[in-house]
Amino acid sequence: MLVVAVLLFALSSGVTSLDKLNMCMDAKHHKVEPGPEGQLYSQCAPWKDNACCTANTSQEAHEDHSYLYNFNWNHCGPMREECKRHFIQDTCFYECSPHLGPWIQQVCIVDQSWRKERILNVPLCKEDCESWWNDCKNDFTCKSDWHTGWNWTKDGNKCPSESKCRKWTEVFPTAKDMCEKIWSNSYLYTDLNKTSGLCMQMWFDGPNPNKKVAEYYLENAQHRHTFTPITLIFLTVSTFFVTMLSD
Repeated sequence: MLVVAVLLFALSSGVTSLDKLNMCMDAKHHKVEPGPEGQLYSQCAPWKDNACCTANTSQEAHEDHSYLYNFNWNHCGPMREECKRHFIQDTCFYECSPHLGPWIQQVCIVDQSWRKERILNVPLCKEDCESWWNDCKNDFTCKSDWHTGWNWTKDGNKCPSESKCRKWTEVFPTAKDMCEKIWSNSYLYTDLNKTSGLCMQMWFDGPNPNKKVAEYYLENAQHRHTFTPITLIFLTVSTFFVTMLSD
């Protein structure tokens, strides 16, 4: 019976893994399932063929103080447009992408009760992190982790009283610091280029290249766990025969 249970577990795990190639996380504005959207606004348009966001969400992603999260990009003075466009793209990537399954995790942090799932350590292409940091390095902020610790008011987030606004490069000395810290390790900085096919792209034209990347990481995860059910079966059968012989 234990062998049968292990086999069923292995098969069900395989089905769950396949689902992770095309899914939406359980969060505040995500659709239940990904699908085509006729019109996605501006920077979110690349996801229109298969998206976890709606047209309304894509438009709000471009607004200051949008209803999405009421987040104030200008908490340390006006954010420059070249910097802000990366945060818009980041929002589109987060809200719209249907291929983040390998990195979706359950949320257990109390002050993130607005969502049940999050992404963790999504490997971003070097170009996206570097250009994001370079376009923001002359801006200002007061915090390194933008997920938590804000003073929230009806007008959105404000810097906590014990903090002060500092130049971007003081808070985030490198692109790696920024990409990994700003959303509490949602992203992982890599030295991989977009041509590698091994990193997720925030910026792209044409067909979404991230599905193949997700497939690669999912297949590697499956290979790492392939031996667990087999080993369990072997140990179970071995134990059964040893028990029979000892009797």
